[in-house]
Amino acid sequence: MTRYGDGLAVVTVTYSPGETLDGFLTTLAAATTRPVTVVLADNGSTDGVPERAAAEHDHVTFLPTGGNLGYGAGANRGVASLPDDVGWVVVANPDLSWGPGSLDLLLDAAKRWPRGGAFGPLIREPNGAVYPSARQLPALGRGLGHAVFAKIWPSNPWTTEYRQEKASIQERTAGWLSGSCLLLRREAFDSVDGFDPRYFMYFEDVDLGDRIGRAGWLNVYVPEAEVTHIGGHSTARASSRMLAAHHSSAYRYLADRHQGPLWAPLRFAVQAGLGLRLKLVTRR
Repeated sequence: MTRYGDGLAVVTVTYSPGETLDGFLTTLAAATTRPVTVVLADNGSTDGVPERAAAEHDHVTFLPTGGNLGYGAGANRGVASLPDDVGWVVVANPDLSWGPGSLDLLLDAAKRWPRGGAFGPLIREPNGAVYPSARQLPALGRGLGHAVFAKIWPSNPWTTEYRQEKASIQERTAGWLSGSCLLLRREAFDSVDGFDPRYFMYFEDVDLGDRIGRAGWLNVYVPEAEVTHIGGHSTARASSRMLAAHHSSAYRYLADRHQGPLWAPLRFAVQAGLGLRLKLVTRR
C-alpha cells in the first residue's frame, strides 16, 4: 500500500467550462491557507479556457484525458497523475464558488474523523437555497419510489427520506455525498479503486459512497464548510442527453446490486419503469 504525504490537491474535470472556471480558481485561493495544486483533467474542451487557465497560474496543470471519458473516469486520471506526497484530494466541479476557509474546515473535520474517507461541504444553489447533498443510499424501495415519483410528486415520502430534506444541518455521517465537491482521503479512494468508470455521468458519487462505506470508511457531511454550485456550463447545453445518462446510471446502480437470475424480473421492471419515466419527463 502506498504511503501518502499530507499534501493537498484539487482535481476538476473540465469540458468547455466557460467563464465558471475563473471563479472556481479565484475563490479557491481563499478556501485554504495551505499550498494547493490544481489538476484540470480535461475531457476534450474546445473553448480554450482550461489551457489558458493553466498558462496563467503556476499551480494549475492542464491534463488532457484523451477524450470525453465521463466525470468519474476523468477524475481518476487526475488523481492518478498526483505525486505520492499528496494524501488529500478534492474532486470538484469547475462551476463551484468556494466559501472562505471552506477547504480548511473540511481538513479540520478529517482530523475529527480518522475513519472518514470522504468529506462533503454544505452546498448552496445560486439563489442561496441549501442543496441536499448528504443523502441515504437508494435502497430498492426508496430508490424506486424516488425515481418514479420525484418529478411528478416532489414531496413524496421516498424522495424526502432519500434526500434527507428534513435532517438537521449538522456534522454527521451519510450514505453518500455529492460528487460536485468531495474531499477524499487518498488512501480510502485507492482502497475502492476510485470512481467506477462505467458511470459516464450521474450516480458515480452514489456508487463511490456505497463502496467507501462497504470498505469500512465513513462519508462525513461537514456543513460548517460552504460552497456554491453555480450550475454546469457544459451540461446545460445537452439537457435531454444528460437526462438519458441519469436514467442509464440509475439502472446500472440498482442492477449491479441485484444480480443473478432471481433478480431478473426486477431488473426488467426497473429498466421498463425508468424508460417510461424518461419518455414522460422528456415529453413534458
